[in-house]
Amino acid sequence: MRVALVQLAAATDTDANTSAIRRLTKGVEADLVVLPEAVMHDFGDPSLPLGPVAQPLDGPFVATLAELARSAGAVVVAGMFERSDDPDRPYNTLVAVGHDGAVLATYRKAHLYDSFGYRESDRLRTGDPVPAVFAVDGVRLGLLTCYDLRFPEQGRALVDAGADTFVIPAAWVRGPLKEDHWQTLLRARAIENTVYVAAAAQTGRAYCGLSQLVDPLGVVVAALGDDEGRLVAELDPERIAAARERNPALRHRRAWPTPP
Repeated sequence: MRVALVQLAAATDTDANTSAIRRLTKGVEADLVVLPEAVMHDFGDPSLPLGPVAQPLDGPFVATLAELARSAGAVVVAGMFERSDDPDRPYNTLVAVGHDGAVLATYRKAHLYDSFGYRESDRLRTGDPVPAVFAVDGVRLGLLTCYDLRFPEQGRALVDAGADTFVIPAAWVRGPLKEDHWQTLLRARAIENTVYVAAAAQTGRAYCGLSQLVDPLGVVVAALGDDEGRLVAELDPERIAAARERNPALRHRRAWPTPP
């Protein structure tokens, strides 16, 4: 499977973001294209309300993803703000669109970024903790968003639901040790679950970039720095099986009691 990771700095202008997506995916040859979190419309200043810019899943942004998927012959995953029944707080949602333009899966971010002095929950609604897993050419992809990376139990839930690759769109905020956390946690989730990790992150003044594909033994197959761009790398399903034979940690798991 050929995986394309697209890295850019999204703006608070949906039309400008759509143009950037088209420019950065022009001529892409891949089976899976992964775009960052909030690539439809960036978070912007913490005082900026996100409700007015949110869209439904049958709105123009998902239609753009469907157009891209059909023209590229690829599955496309991207992050957007999805309307909820609270007009002030939409969902932070990932959408996976198939080769034919149909929506394959959606995932509403379950862990909102109320950390490092920021409160995502003031502006967005929390999604239900339900594993989102879907298949592409025999590879089962599980969806996580950015801050979800810090919760290993979500990775376990995805593996238990059949995932052998994690797809992680992100807008990972720059800061002291943050870039190190990002890279360490991507490799940790890959190693402990013997999965590929395909992570596409925003870059720019606010975010760290460093998009990368990590294999099931924690080897970084390909990576970007902090410039805008895209990479295309191979994901080999046979390597997943070989890694799980060499490191059968998932088979060795034990059930631990829950503290009272």
